[in-house]
Amino acid sequence: MHAMRVGLISDTHNLVRPEALDALRGVDHIVHAGDICKRDVLDALAQLAPLTVVCGNNDIADEVASLPERARIELGGLTLYVVHDIADVPKQLDGIDIVVTGHSHKPLVEQRNGLLFVNPGSAGPHRFKLPISLALLEIESGKAEARIVQLIA
Repeated sequence: MHAMRVGLISDTHNLVRPEALDALRGVDHIVHAGDICKRDVLDALAQLAPLTVVCGNNDIADEVASLPERARIELGGLTLYVVHDIADVPKQLDGIDIVVTGHSHKPLVEQRNGLLFVNPGSAGPHRFKLPISLALLEIESGKAEARIVQLIA
């Protein structure tokens, strides 16, 4: 069985960067952890791979406001829990292997209590001095590895 490649993206704030699309080409699935703002972002991503999306605090336009606040999906034999703000991650995460969040715009890949936490950072407009990034998750034989991909310095 080949490794499953999952693109993790967040906080695009209505901006689809060509660099983000290039980095996501060839993935098996894309997870967007919120703050999409306009449906066009999802339309562009959906042309690359199947999508799982949650809404963020800035997703107030009608076209994105009805998106779910959290998602639980199984990919490559592992279970992912997706929510925009890490503050909304429940204390008890039974049966979850990977937690994907956004909101802070700060990229993070960290093991905590046997769980892999990934925040792909923001692939949208520049904010403060934070990098423009997304993350790639590789799942193979029940193990997951994530790495941050900086799109623009």
